[in-house]
Amino acid sequence: MAKERILVTGASGCIGVWVLKRLLAEDIEIFAWGRNWYRLPWILDRGQEQKIHFLEGDISRPGLVDRHFRRAKPDRVIHLAGMLLPLCRDRPVEGARVNVIGTLNVFEAAKRFGVRHLAFASTTSVYGPSEEYEPAPLDNDAPFAARSLYGAWKIANEYTAKAYWHNDGISSIGLRPYVVYGAGRDRGLTATPSVAMLAAAAGRPYEISYGGRFGFHYAPDVAELFIRASRADAFQGSETFNLGGDSVTMAEVVSAIEAVRADAAGRIKWIDVPPPYPPEMHNADLENVLGAIRFSTLRDAVAETVSLYSRAIERGDIDFDTVAAGASLR
Repeated sequence: MAKERILVTGASGCIGVWVLKRLLAEDIEIFAWGRNWYRLPWILDRGQEQKIHFLEGDISRPGLVDRHFRRAKPDRVIHLAGMLLPLCRDRPVEGARVNVIGTLNVFEAAKRFGVRHLAFASTTSVYGPSEEYEPAPLDNDAPFAARSLYGAWKIANEYTAKAYWHNDGISSIGLRPYVVYGAGRDRGLTATPSVAMLAAAAGRPYEISYGGRFGFHYAPDVAELFIRASRADAFQGSETFNLGGDSVTMAEVVSAIEAVRADAAGRIKWIDVPPPYPPEMHNADLENVLGAIRFSTLRDAVAETVSLYSRAIERGDIDFDTVAAGASLR
């Protein structure tokens, strides 16, 4: 029997590398499309990258997308490629090409190369400020109220997915993570809690750029959900789901860091301004499709993240000052 073949776009990002980590435990063909692969040694074991087929290039170019699909011949597609805030805010035309045209190209290639189901990434940025919603966990069908181009483009992608289901019979499951954290989360508007975990591993002080209460999703858990979503062949339709899970305060996050590294006590501060989205979301609708979902505990996830970063520092694979400077571009 031929091995399963999976194409992962955005594979060099935080969630993408964790998807690769999970898939490497299986006997399958992995095609990883991305750029700037510096996160791999933070997360993968030495030599694991040799089992991956790497692809690069501009996802907004339809001809290149076709060439990569032709090479990969994927049975599954996990589409994670996208420009995050604040980069896409500062470079909006490029952001639209990557986030919107890139997604369109992936669906069009899926149609041409016979992929009948795929998983893709959306975001809680499709929603608006907390005060526009009831003070309860947000339902999956809560109204969109995006305030950013990034959120608007993700709304467009959700409707693109629906159009390909209605017009071409390509089913899809989109996922809307909130704050993703863990080793490898060093870019994006909400990355600074993860950088604080790196700071603790490096014995350095750090100030997190926000506070409040928010949904906190450990990157390996999110990766596992994308893999499960890509294999949900029985699903018919196109829906995008909130991840739900635990809602935490920044004080709880910092306490978890200090529990792992006692010498971090008093060194990790935060600005007590909450993210501009509702703090809690339901995931019951997603469980109805994928089955029971189990999320890592905050304490265990923070401990694993600090441990991974400590080992990467010891090997010389990561430099705190470089990561902190990149995370400050928000």
